[in-house]
Amino acid sequence: MISNTRYWFLLFFVFLVYVAGMFVTLFENDSAQFAVMAMRMVQENDFLSLFKGPNEYLDKPHMHYWLAALSFKIFGLYDWAYRIPGIFATILGAYSCYGLGKLLYNVDTGKLAALIFMTAQTIVLSVIDVRTDAVLTGFTIFAIWHLTAYIEKQKTANIIWGAFGAGIAFSTKGQIALLVIGLPLLCHLAYTRKWESLLNFKVLLALIVFGIVIAPMLYAYYVQFDMHPEKIIRGKGNRSGILFIFWEQSFERLSGEGVGKNSSDYFFFFHTFLWVFLPWTVIGLAAFWRRFKTFMKLKLAYNPKYEFLTLGGITLIFIIISFAQFKLPHYLNITIPLFSILAASYLYSLYKFSKKKTIRVLLGVQYFILSLVFIATVLISFIVFKPSSLVMYLPLFMLFGIIVYFCLKREEYYLRIITISVYSSLLLNTVLNTHFYPSLLAYQGGSTMSEKIKENNIPVDAIYKLSSEHTWALDFYNKRPVLISSIDGIKNKRDIWLYVSDSELKELQQSGFDWDRQYTVDQFRITRLQAKFLNPSTRKKVLNKKHLVHIY
Repeated sequence: MISNTRYWFLLFFVFLVYVAGMFVTLFENDSAQFAVMAMRMVQENDFLSLFKGPNEYLDKPHMHYWLAALSFKIFGLYDWAYRIPGIFATILGAYSCYGLGKLLYNVDTGKLAALIFMTAQTIVLSVIDVRTDAVLTGFTIFAIWHLTAYIEKQKTANIIWGAFGAGIAFSTKGQIALLVIGLPLLCHLAYTRKWESLLNFKVLLALIVFGIVIAPMLYAYYVQFDMHPEKIIRGKGNRSGILFIFWEQSFERLSGEGVGKNSSDYFFFFHTFLWVFLPWTVIGLAAFWRRFKTFMKLKLAYNPKYEFLTLGGITLIFIIISFAQFKLPHYLNITIPLFSILAASYLYSLYKFSKKKTIRVLLGVQYFILSLVFIATVLISFIVFKPSSLVMYLPLFMLFGIIVYFCLKREEYYLRIITISVYSSLLLNTVLNTHFYPSLLAYQGGSTMSEKIKENNIPVDAIYKLSSEHTWALDFYNKRPVLISSIDGIKNKRDIWLYVSDSELKELQQSGFDWDRQYTVDQFRITRLQAKFLNPSTRKKVLNKKHLVHIY
């Protein structure tokens, strides 16, 4: 379907885009927050307790933070070191897409599924803005692959690896991992009627392996929470970490209790999918609709030519997460491996059965998406953030040339669809990782201020803030959490630095404080972009300021 030379050529460029994003400044809130939490584990040599600022952290299990802390131990406290576990998990996810695609269909489908997965926009973003979902996604599809292989082949190695993957995924984000793994497998079992695979002593072996893998996480929860019923967590005492992770977590997510509510829109994930699966969105939707119609015609009767694991898993996961009262776009990442396999199987079937009319329509759609990407990259590169030097755009112009070459090259339409789609992702994310994000992060006050702190040799242990407002980027790049105080608390202190907002600066003046040095940087919540910010002529209207003043 696609030559090995071109396939590895495309994967090589995808990997280069990943590497380019490794060295981008950490984003607030989640990436920088999680990096600080892992940093504290290393600095305090306490790998059993999780803290979010001054508060004990119950919300998510420990695995993501342990992996980041391990990377910090090996490589040092660097932003690129924090991203390494996420990149490895993503590569594992791609390989698992290949494995499951090959198992359910064939080698070509598996290879294409891996390529689609690695170029889906939300997956590329997850390697840059690393959250718990990178590790969760990689290990859930790894577990699904091996447990499906066990159902089909009854091999002990498969069920052990599947249990191991499920244990790591559960130790990363809790019950959602078992949901994401279990629903596709139940769909597969129900469709193939291979329930007898559950009536085997190997299942007991898998449960033992799963228990061993999650034991460190449970022990950490027990030590931090169960052994201390006097602790007040989210306004409640006598909190059991073990009970929370096995029972309470998912109900809190669905109801919004504890984590809060941010959306009651039951169609949030449906319209969010339109961008998270770019540039494969239309192909993914077409694949889903085609498979749905096929099963409706079959009335779900078993046919060995088809599999129900991907369609059923996607449908059930979408329905369940849509009822959650707290929603974020990256929650869809867990469905991307299944969508990648489904989309790959659809493209392969079009190629195999020479559906030329459909292929031509899809090629036109992908050219349209490429044109939108081209317009977006031009706007980003020359209007939103103007270039400091045209020399930096030499790689971009080279990529433009390669894309034009493949657009004009006379070759099979299905091959053009794959190539053009991958280059759409490469073009967009090359610009994002090498130009847009670095320019955008100049407006993230904490990380920008940390550079001034280093330039002026300001002692980080003498920096205070006047509220409990989180300063994750400043904490990480200072390699030390900013101390919390108040106006009254600093009245008798001398030779200290205060990191304050505009309103806090006025409050200092009104309270009679004076300072001899002041550094000021722009501040904008970069993960909540808006048109006024993206427009250079109106950007100043939405910017705030952060100040660092020296009280002498």
